[in-house]
Amino acid sequence: MMGGPSPWIQRWAHLIPYGGHVLDVACGAGRHLYWLHGRRHMLTGVDRDPTAIAALAPLALAGAEIVQADIEDGAWPFEGRRFDAVVVTNYLWRPLLPRIVAAVAPGGVLLYETFAAGNETVGRPSRPDFLLQPGELITASAGLRVVAYEDGFLDAPARFVQRIAAVRPRPEETLARHRLSASQVAG
Repeated sequence: MMGGPSPWIQRWAHLIPYGGHVLDVACGAGRHLYWLHGRRHMLTGVDRDPTAIAALAPLALAGAEIVQADIEDGAWPFEGRRFDAVVVTNYLWRPLLPRIVAAVAPGGVLLYETFAAGNETVGRPSRPDFLLQPGELITASAGLRVVAYEDGFLDAPARFVQRIAAVRPRPEETLARHRLSASQVAG
């Protein structure tokens, strides 16, 4: 049975523009896609598992774009596309991190939560290839404005995670935020 959406995704979903286009990377059977569909977002999901993708047929009939692709050994199917939100949970493939971050449109948000170093002491995954190192998610999100970040231990089930909510500023926001007044420059 598919679990409900991650509390982290629920907590920060208000950052997704109303009706925005959401990409769910390694979406599985769609626990986040179904929840986000109820919030009236346009949806794109990608996963390599045909069984998981089959569970998304009702969303595809409702207009969601469902892509079956091996994003680890194949081409990134969203090259050049931008989304109002990119959601990733319980998935890490380091070579894709730059593409995932680049897929966040100006004004869009990255909501990412996955396992971190320390998880090998409590369960799976336990291989370092699948565990974020301290601060790695912040480093990978360079160019985005971090709204929230956590790195630590969670109960039920016991796991170590890193998670981030980060927004790509619009160009006008970046200029306004960093512009100094004439008195500050002269001072």
